Amino acid sequence: MNQAEPILPRTGIGIDVHAFAPADDPQPLWLGGLFWEGEQGLSGHSDGDCIAHAAADALFSACGIGDLGTHFGTDRPEFAGASGVKLLGEAARIVRAAGFGIGNVAVQFVANRPKFGPRREESQRVLSEAAGAPVSVTATTSDGLGFTGRGEGISAIATALVYQLPEPGQPTTANGGQDA
Repeated sequence: MNQAEPILPRTGIGIDVHAFAPADDPQPLWLGGLFWEGEQGLSGHSDGDCIAHAAADALFSACGIGDLGTHFGTDRPEFAGASGVKLLGEAARIVRAAGFGIGNVAVQFVANRPKFGPRREESQRVLSEAAGAPVSVTATTSDGLGFTGRGEGISAIATALVYQLPEPGQPTTANGGQDA
């Protein structure tokens, strides 16, 4: 009987928050990997895409390998203005290089604007392609409460499911080592 270790999933959580850029320093809005024409952009070291950033942070959290600041922090000038999609793709590469597979990422976006529903599928396609795994995005408002309710910024909370990949030549089972 094979007594291999079971493949156990690991979960992580990520959160990202960005204020809207001031009117005297307008920025383009990049959110969920998409450009939002005519919308007020967000302030940030990179493009401010809090959906992509929260997704990347959740992946790092699930693996226990730091966070967004560890890998792409403000002390790293090469990431100034970087695309959230690029950061998510790089996060997925780092996670896989650390020996993990990605099951999925789910993101909850909280803001009054932009209206996300009409572009949800497009965003999910772009983010899933960057992560190389399913990424789902839901959106809500905060019913006028807090900084998102006052229209001062956007927040996103994400969860990620990952699993440690077996080392080459190491047997594993999904049923806890029990033979069928």
